Amino acid sequence: MSTDAPAAASASSTIQRDSTGRLRHLITLEGLSREELTALLDLAQFYVRAPGDFPARDKSLAGHTVANLFFEPSTRTRVSFELAAQRLGADVVNLDMTSSSRAKGESVLDTIYTLQAMHADILVMRDAEPGLPAYVARHVAPHVCILNAGEAHLSHPTQGLLDALTIRQHKPDFTQLRVLIAGDIAHSRVARSAWQALTTLGVAELRIAAPDDLMPAAGEFAGAVRYDDLDRAIEDVDVVMTLRIQRERMGAARIQDERGYHQAFGITAARMRRARPDAIVMHPGPMNRDVEIAGEVADSPQSVIQQQVTNGVAVRMAVLATIVRNVHARRQLQ
Repeated sequence: MSTDAPAAASASSTIQRDSTGRLRHLITLEGLSREELTALLDLAQFYVRAPGDFPARDKSLAGHTVANLFFEPSTRTRVSFELAAQRLGADVVNLDMTSSSRAKGESVLDTIYTLQAMHADILVMRDAEPGLPAYVARHVAPHVCILNAGEAHLSHPTQGLLDALTIRQHKPDFTQLRVLIAGDIAHSRVARSAWQALTTLGVAELRIAAPDDLMPAAGEFAGAVRYDDLDRAIEDVDVVMTLRIQRERMGAARIQDERGYHQAFGITAARMRRARPDAIVMHPGPMNRDVEIAGEVADSPQSVIQQQVTNGVAVRMAVLATIVRNVHARRQLQ
């Protein structure tokens, strides 16, 4: 399986569509049109409910079984996929992959085939191995769908969608926005999917800011303006998206000094005053408070971090409902 980011993303973009061009899997946001992204965001917004209201529910997934296979730790993504599937009427199975047969040496495909035999037909996968969701998608039965819940440093499509939805709720016209993504971009699947979504949706200017050793390779993030000085990068932006240091994806020698990192690249109240007065602050979680973001900023009126979490359930409901609808449409044509 390829570890080259552009090559892996291109392969994933191809494999995720069926013979009619509909999305059968969701592995990457690369290759999705603005219309497709907008349709997903519109449906997600339909599922959004205000805090304190009863959550949206329907039976779009009645009769389907969703299996969550998380080979890496997760709280927000795993729980939101579970809630999304349940609220759409699916049966849900959560596998503890640390105690699964894969830990005993079983191959990933044998695990997948076992779940297929039990009539699990939607598999939600998170793994540290680049290319694994696309690899599995090539081998599953025709009725089975693969949803990428986080692939190495390459892709996290539902996170990219929920970030776009959160921005749209506050600032609907992407063509007028300056967006800053700051932090450990080199190792961030969140940043890559956000870049794909925002570029497709026509954001006016996308800036990325990181220390030299956390900046992505020159061939990545086409069109983004690069900064190694956060104070310059944050000037007059409408959206600030900060990222945690991905310690699990780098060698020990590259781990930053936390205090020094916060001084140079932490989102502080003083730095936020350089952004536009109505700028919003985002973070995909989990947060390292007072490392990449000051606690007072994370809890400020400009913060939409909890709204991102709420939107995560709605976005995953929209993705599940759309994928299942496309599978049913394909069956009717056969």
